[in-house]
Amino acid sequence: MSSTKAPSDITKWSSTDGEFRRQVSSFRSTVSSAADAEFPAEAGRYHLYVSYACPWAHRTLIVRQLKGLQNIIGLSVVSYLMGPNGWKFASPEEVPGATLDEINGAEYIREIYFKAEPEYSARFTVPVLWDKKKQTIVNNESSEIIRMFNTAFDDLIEPEYRGITFYPEDMRTQIDEINEWIYDTVNNGVYKSGFATAQAPYEKHCRALFESLDRIEKILSENEFLLGSRLTEADLRLFTTIVRFDPVYHGHFKCNIKQIETGYPNILRWTREVYQLPGIAGTVNMEHIKKHYYMSHTQINPTQVVPLNNGPDLSNPEVKPAKRPY
Repeated sequence: MSSTKAPSDITKWSSTDGEFRRQVSSFRSTVSSAADAEFPAEAGRYHLYVSYACPWAHRTLIVRQLKGLQNIIGLSVVSYLMGPNGWKFASPEEVPGATLDEINGAEYIREIYFKAEPEYSARFTVPVLWDKKKQTIVNNESSEIIRMFNTAFDDLIEPEYRGITFYPEDMRTQIDEINEWIYDTVNNGVYKSGFATAQAPYEKHCRALFESLDRIEKILSENEFLLGSRLTEADLRLFTTIVRFDPVYHGHFKCNIKQIETGYPNILRWTREVYQLPGIAGTVNMEHIKKHYYMSHTQINPTQVVPLNNGPDLSNPEVKPAKRPY
């Protein structure tokens, strides 16, 4: 399976004014438990393509794990190294943790996109939720995929996972509100800082990032999780950025006003608590994370030398919630 289309320069992240502007995801269909759904929830029908390195894909891995969907939704993992053709599959022998694409036989993620849409012309991102029956991409927007995983497959999973929700109805307004500013200034803010190619946009976004981290630190000084004593999708969406902060974003993306380990004790406590929840640690592959950023972004790090530090130890000390927080 291959494409003859020439790849675009994947290192050209910023606009001519030096600002980084993230593209809008292109595939926005929904898996639903409704009887008349275009993409009905079925065991074994859907396949998730991810990178362990990518924070957006990491969200989907976490919810797949916490909702017990491992036997319902298949998984393929690309290599950490993004070259001129984008995300590439690799065998576990070549790249421990990666997989070959045994669903479509693709060498690169871009081939999955062209199979779904031959005239596709945007970026080839992960995650990708693939429908094996219709042979197409259902969705490539992580925030929507995690909400599908949250409820759509509840009739198919083991009883212990049914009814678990990270987007409870009585908290949706609060979750949406906190997601909005955390996405803009933190999740995407590290990228707007790191991919800026002019001083003014870099400083603007970096300062906004740390203003938001200070705000989060205050929230977590008063609460166990972002919205109280209950773990929600807001925590999971933030976690995938924070776990990458000290080992990658602080240095590689020049987000260096403070570190999480030394500058934000309550964020650090919260990060450990989330990391220590059952199954979460297994979704964090620091080798893939570090090698992806430092070796793929050659416009930032042309030597591809990867720093040694992995950030704070999240396994110790042990942090135990008073009860299961979800």
